[in-house]
Order: sequence, then C-alpha cells, then structure tokens
Amino acid sequence: MNIQIETSRLTLRPWNEEDIEQLIFGLNHLKLAKWLAFVPHPYTASHAKAWISRCQQISGSDIRPAAYEFAVELKPERIVIGGVSLNKIDWEAGTGGGGIWIAKNYRGCGYGREAFEAKIRFAFSELGLTKLVNGYFDGNESSPGDAAEIGLSACRRGCQPLHGRRTANNRTCHHIAPQ
Repeated sequence: MNIQIETSRLTLRPWNEEDIEQLIFGLNHLKLAKWLAFVPHPYTASHAKAWISRCQQISGSDIRPAAYEFAVELKPERIVIGGVSLNKIDWEAGTGGGGIWIAKNYRGCGYGREAFEAKIRFAFSELGLTKLVNGYFDGNESSPGDAAEIGLSACRRGCQPLHGRRTANNRTCHHIAPQ
C-alpha cells in the first residue's frame, strides 16, 4: 500500500530509506524522545533502518494492516519534519490509536495539528473507523492542550508502564469520534 495524504503544506507518506538521515536528526533530541514510547536515545542509523524496515513490512501487507506509519514531509521542500502513526487498529471494533512527533526546528508552526487532523480525516473517512485513542505521558505539558485544540475529549485511566518507561502510569487518554 502506498497511501499518501496531502494537506495544504504537508504530505503524509510511507517511510523510505532516503528518510534515514532526517529521521535520525528529528528523533535524536532527548526532550522529544522522552515523550515517545518506543524511541531510544541516542537515536542511531540502525534504529532508523529498523523502523523503516518495520514500516515497509506493515505497508506491504495485502490484508488490512493493524497500523499506518507516515513520514510527515514539508512541501515544497520535500524534507521529513516528523512522523504520525495510526496504529493498534481493531477493524472489528472500528478503533485505532497512535501519535505524532514533530522535529524541534518545526514546532510551533501548526504542522503537528495539520498532520494529526489529516490522520483523523483518513481514519474516519477512508478507513471507516469510529473512535481513536491518543495517549501521552504525564508531564508532557503540550499534549493536553494540542489534543483539546483538535477536539479530543479527555478521560483519565490508569495504564501499565510501557516497556519499562517510568511515566506511563495514570496517563491521560483522549478520544475522538467523527462528527
């Protein structure tokens, strides 16, 4: 599957080998990596290659995948400035999850919101999902405000630690359903 989602300033597209350098640059910041569940620090070329290989395996599936992993590319520069995930898809229940990251140099420009809104439209309009859940770690002060701005509603629930990461307990989860 070679799905691309276009917005006025961004292209959400599958990851490829040409993205390795920009992926390393974007994720090799501790202040970002500490809020992402599965991103080691420092982030190396071997991490980036393994991630891209995993994404290519997912997108190469002939069946409905359990995840869509997109590079967020800035038009017209054609540089990767982040990533957005639509994962943990339960086709029977019509639900999914995922998250987003935007590289340090591109925050505060509305790119994250634009990419996340495009993901939501894709999930509901193209895939027919009915509910998305987006979690964030307690202490990540920007995520609750960003989530509220795009219409996500908050609920509080306890979660188990995620792969030994310390802040996964009592994370706040957000839900959104199509309007």
